[in-house]
Amino acid sequence: MTQSTTHQRGTRGVVPVLAFAGIVVAVMQTLLVPVIKDLPTLLSTTPSNATWVMTATLLAGAVSTPIMGRLGDLYGKRRMLLTSLAVMVVGSLICGFTDDLVVMIVGRALQGFAMGAIPLGIGLMRDELPREKLGSAMALMSSSIGVGGGLALPLAALTAQHADWHALFFGAAGLGVISMLLTVLFVPESTVKAQGTFDVAGALGLSAGLVLFLLPITKGSDWGWTSGMTLGLFGAAALVLVLWGVMELRLKAPLVDLRTTARPAVLFTNLASIMVGVAFYAISLVLPQLLQLPTATGYGLGQSMVVAGLCVAPLGLTMMFTAPVYARLSAKYGPKVTLILGMLIIAIGYGAGLGLMSAAWQTIIIAVVVGAGIGLAYSSLPALIIGAVDPSETGAANGLNTLMRSIGTSVSSAVIGMVLANTADHVGGVAIPTMTGFRTSFLIATGAVALGLVLALFLPSARRSVKTQLRASSEEDANLRAATEALAGFHGRVLSPTGAPVARAKVTLIDRRGRQAGAALTDEGGRYALAVPGDGSYVLAATAAGHAPLASAAAHGGDDRAVEMDLLLPGGSEVLA
Repeated sequence: MTQSTTHQRGTRGVVPVLAFAGIVVAVMQTLLVPVIKDLPTLLSTTPSNATWVMTATLLAGAVSTPIMGRLGDLYGKRRMLLTSLAVMVVGSLICGFTDDLVVMIVGRALQGFAMGAIPLGIGLMRDELPREKLGSAMALMSSSIGVGGGLALPLAALTAQHADWHALFFGAAGLGVISMLLTVLFVPESTVKAQGTFDVAGALGLSAGLVLFLLPITKGSDWGWTSGMTLGLFGAAALVLVLWGVMELRLKAPLVDLRTTARPAVLFTNLASIMVGVAFYAISLVLPQLLQLPTATGYGLGQSMVVAGLCVAPLGLTMMFTAPVYARLSAKYGPKVTLILGMLIIAIGYGAGLGLMSAAWQTIIIAVVVGAGIGLAYSSLPALIIGAVDPSETGAANGLNTLMRSIGTSVSSAVIGMVLANTADHVGGVAIPTMTGFRTSFLIATGAVALGLVLALFLPSARRSVKTQLRASSEEDANLRAATEALAGFHGRVLSPTGAPVARAKVTLIDRRGRQAGAALTDEGGRYALAVPGDGSYVLAATAAGHAPLASAAAHGGDDRAVEMDLLLPGGSEVLA
C-alpha cells in the first residue's frame, strides 16, 4: 500500500516536469538566433568560423540522442536525464564566461548534448504514467522540441536587446538547474530496463558517421557543394556508416537494433520524421528574416528583433495546445491518421504563406497554421515508434527518431541557407534575402511535406500494434478487447492468486532458443497481447511487483489464430516449481 501510494504521488508531476525539461533543452537550438548576425563581431572571428557556434550544438544533439536513449534503457532513464541536464548546465556556464571562439564551441556542444532528454522523457512517460494520460503526455513531450524553439525566440531577443548577450547562457543554466531539481522531486526512476551492455564501439562508430554526414550538410553552402571537402566527407560518412551497420548486425546487444529499425512501422516513421524536421525549420529561418528586413526593400516588414520573435512565437504556442487535441484524434483514428492530417495542415500553411507575406499579422497566421500541423505530426511520432518496439527499447528507438528530426532540421538549414544566399541581392557588400528566396524556401518545405505524406501512407495499419494500444484511454476498453482477440498471437490476462487482475505486469515472449521475441505491459484490467514471429513452442514469462515470477509453456501454429492464455501469478512468498 505504501509503495503504491508513493508511486502515485511520484507520478503526479511527471508530465509537466518532463515537458519542461524538453522545452529547456530545445531552447538551446534557438538561443543564439537573435544575435547570430552579430556573432563574428562578438567573438572576434570570421562569419564562416562563427557558424560553428550553431553547428556544434546541432552535431552534439544529433550524436547524443541515440546514445543517451540506449544508456537510459540500460542504466535508468531518470539517471540519464539528470546527466543530460547537468552537462547542459556545465556547457551554459562555460559559454557564459568566455568570448573565445574555441571555448564557446565546446560549451555549445555540451549544451547540444542535452537533446537526449527528449527520448528519455518519452520513455519515462511510457514506463510510469497511467494509460489514460499517456497519449497526450507523449504528444506534449514530443512537441516540446518545437515549443522550446518557438518560445525561445522572443525571450532571447528581449534579453539580447536589453542586456549583455552572455545573460542568455546564465539564463539557460538557471533553467537547467530548475529542471534538475524538479526531476529529482517529481520524476521516479523507471523499473523497465533492457538487458545487455553498452555498445561503446557502436556509439563511437555512429558518432563518427553522423559527424561526417552532418558536417558537410551544415557547412556545404560555405565550402561549396561540389568541393573536394564536401564530397569527401559525404563519401567517408557513407563508408563509416556502412561498416558500422555491418558491425551492429553482428552484435548481440547493439546500440541500435537495425532489424527493428527496418520494420516498416519504424522505418517509414523515421523517414517521415526527417520531412517534418525540414518543414519545421524552414519557417523558423524565413519568417524572422522577412519580419526584420527594412521596408525600403519593398517587401521587408521593418520589425524589431523582439517584435519578430513575438510574431513567430505562436509557432511554439500552437504546438503546445495541439497535444491534447492529438490525444483525442489519435484515440479515435490512430496516430497514422493524425500524422497524415498534421502534414496536410503544414502543406496548407506553407501554401497560404506564398501569398501572405505582406504584413506582420499575416506571418502570425502562417505560424499558427504551420505550428498546428507540426504539433500534430510531432505528437504522432512517438506513438508510432512505441507501437513497433519492445518496452525496454523505447529510449533507444525514440532517440533514433529524434535523431531523424535533427537530420531534417540540418538538411533544412543547409538547403534553405543555400537558396537564400544564391537568390540574395548584394547592396553595399551586404547580402539581402529576396522574396524569391523566401517563396522558394516555402516551396521546398511544401515538397518535403508532400514526400512525408507519401511515406506516411506506407505505414502499416495500427491494428496489429495491440501491445501498445493496451495503454489506450479507459473509454476504449471495448474496442481494445475486440482488437486483442483479433491479434495473431497470444492474449489473455495476468491474474493474482485471488483472481484479481494485475496491472503493469510485464509479459515476455521467449522463443525455443531462449531469445526474447516480444514483450508487453498489462493494462488496468490485467490484459496483455503479444504477436508471434512464427509457429513453434514458446514460453510466456510474467513478472510483477509483489509476486513471484511465472513461466508457462505455450505453442502457436503461426497462422492468424489468437491463442488465449491467462497467467496466474504465484503470491510473493510462493516458490515457482
